Amino acid sequence: MYHFLSGYTAKLAGTEAGVLDPEPEFSACFGAPLPASGPAGYAEMLGKRLTQHNASCWLVNTGWSGGKFGVGKRMSLKITRALVNAALDGRLSKVEFVTSRPLA
Repeated sequence: MYHFLSGYTAKLAGTEAGVLDPEPEFSACFGAPLPASGPAGYAEMLGKRLTQHNASCWLVNTGWSGGKFGVGKRMSLKITRALVNAALDGRLSKVEFVTSRPLA
């Protein structure tokens, strides 16, 4: 629920008036203007549905990685598609992974 509530995203040129370079943006639930019930209500609803249906939930970065604009780059569409396909067909839940500690 934390990542769903965090909603770290960006305003992008071509999709936002007056934006020339990507600008970091906080948008609860990745759609701040939309939730009528408030972010916490939607996060709670998501958690209940995941538990009720024993569903897997994956957060896939489809945006920017590796540094600020001009340093990093957009996530590869080919890799994004591979991750989504692996999540949908169950392969992603079978890979080995290491849980990292939060940064201090």
